[in-house]
Amino acid sequence: MLVEHPVSASPTLTTRLLTRWPQIAERILADGLGATAPAELPADHFTAEVLPTIYACGRAVLEAIAADREFTYAEVSAFVAPVAERHAEDRLPLPMLVSAIHGSAQAVLAEASALADPTEMGEFLRVFGRLLELLRHINMTVVETYTEVEQSIYHAEREARRELCSALVRGLPAEELAARADTILAEQYTVLAIHLSEPPRTGSAANLMTRRRIRVLQRALDELTGTTTPATFDGASGIALLSNNSETEVLDAQRFDDLATLLSEQFGVTVYLAEFSGVSREAIPAAAKDASELTELARLRGRPGGCYRLDDLLLEYQLTRPGPARERLAQRVIPLLSSPHLIEALEAHLRHGADRKTASRRIHVHPNTFTYRLRRIAEVTGLDPADPTDSRMLAAALTVHRLHPQRAEE
Repeated sequence: MLVEHPVSASPTLTTRLLTRWPQIAERILADGLGATAPAELPADHFTAEVLPTIYACGRAVLEAIAADREFTYAEVSAFVAPVAERHAEDRLPLPMLVSAIHGSAQAVLAEASALADPTEMGEFLRVFGRLLELLRHINMTVVETYTEVEQSIYHAEREARRELCSALVRGLPAEELAARADTILAEQYTVLAIHLSEPPRTGSAANLMTRRRIRVLQRALDELTGTTTPATFDGASGIALLSNNSETEVLDAQRFDDLATLLSEQFGVTVYLAEFSGVSREAIPAAAKDASELTELARLRGRPGGCYRLDDLLLEYQLTRPGPARERLAQRVIPLLSSPHLIEALEAHLRHGADRKTASRRIHVHPNTFTYRLRRIAEVTGLDPADPTDSRMLAAALTVHRLHPQRAEE
């Protein structure tokens, strides 16, 4: 009568673990990948992909233990292999991942030990044994997945697609590369430039972030077109070539705008796209150059992220074409280059126009100071920012200088 527990305490212990599983899953992530990942990575880098897997797999394992059912290698692999594959493609070091897995296992055992009643030692040891078996399955899955990714023919095909895109962008022969990439060359393409607005990354995590971005972009493009899409992308900028066959002819402008929004959310930075559709193979090099320049124009003009077409920046594009007029235009802002505060005021004015209160607030000066700086710009350049015509001239001159500073310094 002194012992009121059932003969088997398995449901009691596993139920308590299941009740606390959301908190335990977060602890597992923190004590595993969170403790071994490079310090330069964003704090939430693994949250979106890894935490849901930890939570779902852990619940399934605990439910199997409670039901006294084996949790098979195939079941473990279904949860773990996709995450391991993404980490392998990102080239996250395998020893680091294995260390993280063991740190996670220690966190689970610590939680189970804290929750177990002294009378449940037998059940605790049974759970311990099942978790060791789970750990063995996870390690085997991760190692096998890493090996498969390294040896996969698809890795070679992805590299071939990048080489194919590079060849087309440079106007080089591409038939052999297309065969290697298992891709049929189209007569026309949509040329899509991609540009991320952020300073260059440094540190040991920079390469990892670059590989992750390449993978995310490639997956988004393939989902958009329903096929494999040749692309060159270095984590900051690049070109994608979308075949204008029946599969992709239906792509409208909104879907590219949505793609820019999706990439901005995934990358955590502003993303600029530029689209040139219906481009023949022979015209790809020129279109790729123009599309890349269009994304840079959008960024320099302070436009919001999104997908741009030539009509969106027609004036700025034309004003930046090579020629004597462009060189003379760039010279108009040369007198301002020794006065960064005047450049700052001009940029604020060009973005906010007649709203001087907002413009002055953006650069943290009094409105009277801001007005004085605009007058100084007029004195120094001979162009009055308050005059609509002169303001457009200054905007064009500043854009040209940003794109071609070496010309402006001559």
